[in-house]
Amino acid sequence: MRKIMTAAGLAASAVAAGVLMASPAAAWTANSQFDVTFPNQRPKTTYMVEQNGAVKGDMTGKSVVYWQLVPGATLGDGTRFTSFKITTRIEERLTPDGEDHVATKKTCDMTEIINNYYNWSFDTAQNTCVAPSTTYDGELYWSSDATIVYDIAGDDKGAITQELQGTTLIHG
Repeated sequence: MRKIMTAAGLAASAVAAGVLMASPAAAWTANSQFDVTFPNQRPKTTYMVEQNGAVKGDMTGKSVVYWQLVPGATLGDGTRFTSFKITTRIEERLTPDGEDHVATKKTCDMTEIINNYYNWSFDTAQNTCVAPSTTYDGELYWSSDATIVYDIAGDDKGAITQELQGTTLIHG
């Protein structure tokens, strides 16, 4: 009887140790939406961004951009932007209320695809920006965030920065 209980105790301890040492596997998502109004009868468009942060051994972060004409918009000249770039970041901080520090980032130029298509609702490499992954440290607080900088063709206002909603903090 003692051997059975000892074996069962060792097996339970091994399972518990495996659970404690297993790397976390979790994902968080945040969504942002904003409208852009264009001059010269070009269509008003809604842009939606899905921001993802995940821990699968390493910390990863990606942004997926979708867009569509607002109801009632009419088609005009296809060149809406001279530039449309999104920068996806993986950020870390020491405490929940601490200052973010960028661990990795990547800027993706989506000007061509956005100018070529009035609507886009697919998940493809063309509308996705993935920051390089980084080693996950459970002692820190992590998030995935992004910023879009765009310049509307023909409005003479220059670049506009659109801050996006980042994911909730990942920790532990």
